[in-house]
Amino acid sequence: MSNLRPLPLIQRVFAALALLVLLAGCTTTTPPDSVLAVPAPAQKYAAIVVDARTGKQLFEVNSTAQRYPASLTKMMTLYLLFEALEAGRVTKETQIPVSDHAASQPPTKMRFRRGESIDVDSAIRAIVVKSANDVAVAVGEYLGGSEDQFAAMMTSKARQLGMTSTTFRNASGLPDDSQMTTARDMAVLGMALHQRFPQQFHYFSESDFMFRGRLVRGHNDMLGRVRGVDGIKTGYIRASGFNIVTSYNADGRNLIVVVMGADSARQRNDHVEALIQRSLSPAMDGTKTRLMFAEQ
Repeated sequence: MSNLRPLPLIQRVFAALALLVLLAGCTTTTPPDSVLAVPAPAQKYAAIVVDARTGKQLFEVNSTAQRYPASLTKMMTLYLLFEALEAGRVTKETQIPVSDHAASQPPTKMRFRRGESIDVDSAIRAIVVKSANDVAVAVGEYLGGSEDQFAAMMTSKARQLGMTSTTFRNASGLPDDSQMTTARDMAVLGMALHQRFPQQFHYFSESDFMFRGRLVRGHNDMLGRVRGVDGIKTGYIRASGFNIVTSYNADGRNLIVVVMGADSARQRNDHVEALIQRSLSPAMDGTKTRLMFAEQ
């Protein structure tokens, strides 16, 4: 016992440093799982994040599972309206009549009466900002002859774009048991709108507009919340939960984020922001993500 002596101070320091290096090496080789709170039950939730420049999938959960699109449907209504503008079949001054059927749609809407009309430029803003069901139906009837025929055109266009699991039954996204899509297909549509119609994409960044002397406000609270977010569209019906397709474009990065089935708009938006931050962070490369669903 008398032969044992305490290590000199310098040796103790080196021993402590060696232990720290060993621990750091272990941490680097086996990164901890990250935990991501999901604001939706598993049976409703679906999400995907895509690098819009490369097409690389950065995150996905249930991205090919069937879901109700709700007002994300209006993205395709606008796609076909933008095509009509590009082809010269309509101009931004063209007046679109509002039928009895269009005027009878439930809110949200602009509350047109039968026989009134709206110009194409205002119609685009009403659909993007207000998510106006009456205007979406009026556009569908004008371009397709009837809403049913327009829905068939929407589904045909979806197939052309590679949206293999989407069926449209109306122009607005109002409840229909047969109107289904996937998060993946909505990401495809979001990218197609951005790439095909860059000159029209600015509409999706508008949070309000003036119509007939009054200010019409929107409800896409992601606009102005996260730097780089420049659209696109929200959606909600009871069967779907709160949906959104979001475009992020800043610092040389362009992401399309789709979240479907959230329990509230606020929680959905928090989740989108978390997915953007996760996708932009180099530290997340190779890190496994553990999901905590709303009912857990």
